[in-house]
Amino acid sequence: MAHIDLGLDERAHPGINGPMRFRPETAKPLNELAETLLRAPHPTLTPGERELIAAYVSGLNECRFCCASHSAFAAAQLPSGMRLVDQVRADPATAEVSDKLRALLEIAGAVQRSGRDVTAELVKAARVAGATDLEIHDTVLIAAAFCMFNRYVDGLGTLAPEDPGVYERTAEHIVRYGYGTS
Repeated sequence: MAHIDLGLDERAHPGINGPMRFRPETAKPLNELAETLLRAPHPTLTPGERELIAAYVSGLNECRFCCASHSAFAAAQLPSGMRLVDQVRADPATAEVSDKLRALLEIAGAVQRSGRDVTAELVKAARVAGATDLEIHDTVLIAAAFCMFNRYVDGLGTLAPEDPGVYERTAEHIVRYGYGTS
């Protein structure tokens, strides 16, 4: 049970969904941020790659709901599916991703620890691997935003379903309709 009375059945609205329904006036800009960061047209990073960054950071933050959600969302949009997501979550250094994505995941991990952990050396390594300033910017913002989203979900003690099917069904909806839709 959430730390506060959200006024709804948490099983029907687990994780971030309950707080979003509790405070629709804050849900709107938060959903718009997620939509922009993860799904809006991007010249080079696919929605699956951006969701993978969100899943990776959520896993580092030990946010069960967000990690499971965004892992499912990434898997639904990546050719290698959950196998690749699991590889990245286990060890991005050995995962079957491009050098560029590996460097961006390293930056995301640094952001998760502290924004100050993003060093000129990490940025230079990402550029050498082919990352653009836009990709570096968006990676930092995705990682920072997911630290906030993770703390929002866990700070309110919301329900994280155990059934992977819940996340897979939500992934189908998100991929088709986006964030901020019921």
